[in-house]
Amino acid sequence: MKKKAIVLVSGGMDSALTAAFAFKKYELAFLHLNYGQLTQKRELKAFNDIADFYGIKHRLVESIKYLSDIGGSSLTDKKIKVEKANLKNKKIPSTYVPFRNANLLSIAVSWAEVLGAERIFIGAVEEDSSGYPDCRKSFFDAFNEVIRIGTKNHSKIKIVTPIIRYSKDEIVKLSVKMKSPLHLTWSCYKSNSLACGECDSCALRLRGFQKADYEDPIKYKKIISYL
Repeated sequence: MKKKAIVLVSGGMDSALTAAFAFKKYELAFLHLNYGQLTQKRELKAFNDIADFYGIKHRLVESIKYLSDIGGSSLTDKKIKVEKANLKNKKIPSTYVPFRNANLLSIAVSWAEVLGAERIFIGAVEEDSSGYPDCRKSFFDAFNEVIRIGTKNHSKIKIVTPIIRYSKDEIVKLSVKMKSPLHLTWSCYKSNSLACGECDSCALRLRGFQKADYEDPIKYKKIISYL
């Protein structure tokens, strides 16, 4: 029998590809967290579509509205505007949700202890880390030490970040190669219908497809060249 693993699936192409890596070796359970983000409805649809694609029966969807109540991010606070993309910007963007990944991973670890899962897969990418400090490899290395100290003695739970060193164009190419369902994914920070093409997440995705010389299968309100 395959060992169990949890995959954090936001609905984006990074988490879909991460699921493809995990699917090879483990019996999977998918976890999705709604935290009051603007595109919560569309991301949930993408999560379920990806789960259907991989035939995942064991799914957990939870609301952690307190991140929205805390605020501090344009993804969760309607008073803060989602900025247009500036891929040369090295400052933390308004879309950063304070310490979000620590909250998501804590829930995943709790569930992993109950399920007896040994691995937690998350589609973090360091290319995003200039803006998001909780996407760095050093963050996940530190969190693995927290898990070691804070779980039962027999726990073998570890966080796995299989695509953390990849660029977005490499992620696109790997997704095509591994037959990850790019057409089912959603990345836009602003819209639940047509992707805006202008937010940081759309820009990173579009630049990845443009560099990889593949056509993005999702539809955009506006397609901009980010090369």
